[in-house]
Amino acid sequence: MSIKLQKVRAAMKQAGMDALFVTDELNQRYLLEYPFTDGMLVILQDEAYMVTDFRYFEEAEKKANKAFSVVMPSPRAPFVQEVLSSHGVKTVGYESASMSCDAFARLSELYKEFSFLPCGAMLGKVREIKTPEELEKMAKAQSITDAAFTHILGMMQPSMTEIEVALELEFFMRRHGADGLAFETIAVSGDASALPHGKPRNLPLQKGFLTMDYGASYDGYCSDMTRTVVIGKADANMKTLYATVLEAQLAGIAAVKAGAEGYEVDKVARDIIDSTAYRGCFGHSLGHGVGLFIHESPRLAQSAKNIFLEVGHVVTVEPGIYVQGQYGCRIEDMVAVEENGCRDFTASPKEMIELFA
Repeated sequence: MSIKLQKVRAAMKQAGMDALFVTDELNQRYLLEYPFTDGMLVILQDEAYMVTDFRYFEEAEKKANKAFSVVMPSPRAPFVQEVLSSHGVKTVGYESASMSCDAFARLSELYKEFSFLPCGAMLGKVREIKTPEELEKMAKAQSITDAAFTHILGMMQPSMTEIEVALELEFFMRRHGADGLAFETIAVSGDASALPHGKPRNLPLQKGFLTMDYGASYDGYCSDMTRTVVIGKADANMKTLYATVLEAQLAGIAAVKAGAEGYEVDKVARDIIDSTAYRGCFGHSLGHGVGLFIHESPRLAQSAKNIFLEVGHVVTVEPGIYVQGQYGCRIEDMVAVEENGCRDFTASPKEMIELFA
């Protein structure tokens, strides 16, 4: 029996759902352990179906989670209606957090004899606690990400553009086992490093900080890392800023453990920055969950009161200081919560690195 499916069925029962339609592609992948982009999953307490078409049927029968029966009825609606009716289903859950109003209107019209219940963040909550297999996939994704950092440091040239740096990171990760990118790569230098989510420009690297925020996807699971280096020589203010971010990041990592409150972990790092001349320059949360989605629950944030970390959560720890119009710096690791601390997946060095000085 699939542990993931057991968790979903327990959540369904608690929510009063007789059946659940799963239409979000990443939630489908989480449960099936197989990617596909058509159809839906139909989950009941004693049966589960992957409803798909000819394009996926043969491969899915071999590779998808064996807890699911792979079917390709045509048309689909009568088959699904018969399954639900034969099991006495009255209430059906749907993914209200990701389904459009138009898609729900079509769904409820097709299956109008059933009552629909929004499942909200139910599946997101189920996904929060990672299995050992998921943790190892994320560790592999991060090892590819770390290797890309070593690579870029060894081949970067001052004439390269920000876009070229981003592309080189991406090409390296794909060449070394990534099945994709976890998110759009950030590589911004000079005054653009003051933009937490700045986009790489077709401009040569600017003097000052170069922030690289990127990650690999391995078997669908994401990694997330940020490293900031210096193009040229760092002045005294830049050294102070970098040291402050690093101190906050190390303190944040040290605060991560089972039972820790997301608000308090954020506060540990934020208080260090706010005790300096850079008060107010750390404008985003300390971290977020990671898994198949690059941004999952739980969060390490000022808003995360009464949100407590559990063994199996994977979160980022990524404080930053951004001085508007000048420069910015962020340092980020991805860690797995353990009983008395955390496992840091990230191996890349954190000491300040000056290039082309």
